[in-house]
Amino acid sequence: MPADISPLAGKIAPPSMLANVPRLVTAYFANRPDPTIASQRVAFGTSGHRGSAFNNAFNEAHILAISQALCDHRQRSGITGPLFIGIDTHALAEPALASALEVFAANGVTVMIDAHDGYTPTPVISHAILTANKGRERGLADGVVITPSHNPPEDGGFKYNPPNGGPADTDITAEIERAANGFLESSLSGVKRIPYERARKSACVHRYDYIGPYVADLANVVDMDAIRSSGVKIGIDPLGGAGVHYWQPIIERYGLDATIVSDAVDPTFRFMTVDWDGKIRMDCSSPYAMARLIGMRDKFDVAFANDTDADRHGIVTRSNGLMNPNHFLATSIAYLFAHRSDWSARSAVGKTIVSSAIIDRVAKKLGRELVETPVGFKWFVDGLVGGSFGFAGEESAGASFLRRDGEVWTTDKDGLILGLLAAEMTARTGRDPSQVFDDLTGELGVPFYQRIDAPATPAQKNLLKALSGEKLGMTELAGEPVRAALTAAPGNGQPFGGIKVSTDNGWFAARPSGTEDVYKIYAESFRSEDHLRRIQSEAQDAIARAFGE
Repeated sequence: MPADISPLAGKIAPPSMLANVPRLVTAYFANRPDPTIASQRVAFGTSGHRGSAFNNAFNEAHILAISQALCDHRQRSGITGPLFIGIDTHALAEPALASALEVFAANGVTVMIDAHDGYTPTPVISHAILTANKGRERGLADGVVITPSHNPPEDGGFKYNPPNGGPADTDITAEIERAANGFLESSLSGVKRIPYERARKSACVHRYDYIGPYVADLANVVDMDAIRSSGVKIGIDPLGGAGVHYWQPIIERYGLDATIVSDAVDPTFRFMTVDWDGKIRMDCSSPYAMARLIGMRDKFDVAFANDTDADRHGIVTRSNGLMNPNHFLATSIAYLFAHRSDWSARSAVGKTIVSSAIIDRVAKKLGRELVETPVGFKWFVDGLVGGSFGFAGEESAGASFLRRDGEVWTTDKDGLILGLLAAEMTARTGRDPSQVFDDLTGELGVPFYQRIDAPATPAQKNLLKALSGEKLGMTELAGEPVRAALTAAPGNGQPFGGIKVSTDNGWFAARPSGTEDVYKIYAESFRSEDHLRRIQSEAQDAIARAFGE
């Protein structure tokens, strides 16, 4: 992140910066997006369509159009089973659910909504889809999660998970995106819709217990007996998100010594400490957003939080505070492959191309294949379904892993099981995850990793996407010879929309942002902080030369 830290960072948000929820919801229903303006069209990124009603990027028209496009996709694809749908605690989630139900019911789609009109984490939707589809070849289920993940309170989001339970691939999202924008351009002509009250009473809409099956199944993916019998003391902060009503049933069912530090739900997220840039953001990997739980670290043996749809995790240890997400991924991989004896000897480690190289070193130590993919959890779905990935994770604190018997658990990120894994690790080793990571680095080296953002015009971002190793022309980086300059992920040969340059003791990757006029530089050194700074500086100089500056 940039060095320009807001003076509000890490502090409770002042009332003046809280979202005006009535105005936001009014904007959702009253504003009309203009499909001739790019920022107001439907655009599926790595995790669905996102935006705010205030800038006409997430309004009723978007959801009606996307929902009809999704119904048409299901019909073309022969998907006839139930559609599991969940929402998070963002203010726009409830209105978007109402809009979607009007369309789904009008199209005769069987929809499963939460039995208590509550909130449903992303991994629970994935778990429900996979459970419903197990052993079936027809009548397959799929799902929708209405969430913008950890984004600020003004935002909304809508993402689709097909019958494989994971994030939809680019072929599916491109098809839905094109169709939805077609509906916007035709003023929603062709969108089927019935009034909300009729939709809720429709024979197509069913109430479903999401909490019970997921909670009951947790012992098949995490050693809950070990956590209970050890008496490890756990702190849990849902950050006001969709996991808020899951933790108490988990604690009670498994007899955990755990404390939910807050069960508050408020669409303004007024209880959050402000992130680095002065925005409210439920990012459980940010020390600023996680200031509350970090301040309580001495009260617990291990503590954890999730973002708003609970697909990400933030691990806080008594010994060292908030763990860097890459550090916990590496620690989890080392622990799981040593403690899951029923996993296949051929199960590999999946990581994104911008994740820490400490993961590479852990995989090599374990004798496990490492599969490096572009950014986006969709690249891990098939491997998790078939068990060829034992663990898959990305640098932004999202991961999932197999059941204890080696079968698939979820094909989307699951922040709940990663938090519980931190507790299992503490229970079974007698050391918290930070201490386990220190043991790893004593053997494999200490990584110094950071992501920073640098300004870039749209034209420069396009140049970066097309940049090659030959065009960049780097033969040396921070005093070491360049070993590789990649534009495609080695694990599957897919382009990742940028470039990665590696040496024996360091690397950097540069990718354009999909939403802002910046590009992201990920960099790592296994030498020192000073060596990392040199890598970052030389990377920026090289990119600037490529831009013609």
